[in-house]
This record gives sequence, structure tokens and C-alpha cells, in this order.
Amino acid sequence: MHQPINLKHKLSLITEQWQPKVIAEMNDYQFKVVKIEGDFIWHTHSETDEAFIVLDGILRIDFHDGNVLLAAGEMYVIPRGIEHKTSADIETQIMIIEPRGILNTGHEGGKRTANNDVWI
Repeated sequence: MHQPINLKHKLSLITEQWQPKVIAEMNDYQFKVVKIEGDFIWHTHSETDEAFIVLDGILRIDFHDGNVLLAAGEMYVIPRGIEHKTSADIETQIMIIEPRGILNTGHEGGKRTANNDVWI
């Protein structure tokens, strides 16, 4: 069956924050949706770029030399190896596009590390 993926429906299934859920794959890349609020941790992904698309709310991405603010409908690609920290003052819904198997905390670990390959 050919069925579209409804982003609003997928996001409505998410009850916790900072736990990305896979909604689709293309080649070796996963499309993940997540709800966030508050601060994440400083981390890097040395092996891959990472794309963020804001679906609702405002995402702040901090770098050591500045930051970028993304509103709904905007996206940003963080190049591999660039240390960054995401945050949101209000609950924000985002889509992340990255290769399968990438940990959300990079190699930092800790309590914010989400399980990989969790589909909704």
C-alpha cells in the first residue's frame, strides 16, 4: 500500500522529549521527529553532517563562535565535526535527517542519549 507519512500524526504519538523517533529511511539515512524543550548537551558528530528542520516552535543551535535561531519552516545543516548544543525555550518539534545508527549525543553519552532505531 502506498501511504503518505503524516508528520502531525507521528508527532502526536510522541509523549516524551529529547527522544527522536524514526518515521522513514532513504538509503542509509533516517528521518526522525522529536519534541524538545530546554537545553541539550554540547556534542559533535565526527562522522556525519546533521540536518535539522523545524516543524513547530523555535530551535536555537549554539556553536562556540555564535548561534543560529530556526523558526518553523526553516532548516540548518551542521557540518560533521562541529561541536554544537541545541535548545528551545518552548516545546519545539523538529525533524532530524542523519545516517542510521548515529547517537543523538554523539560520543558524549549520558542520560540524554536516546535509543537508536525506535520507529513510530
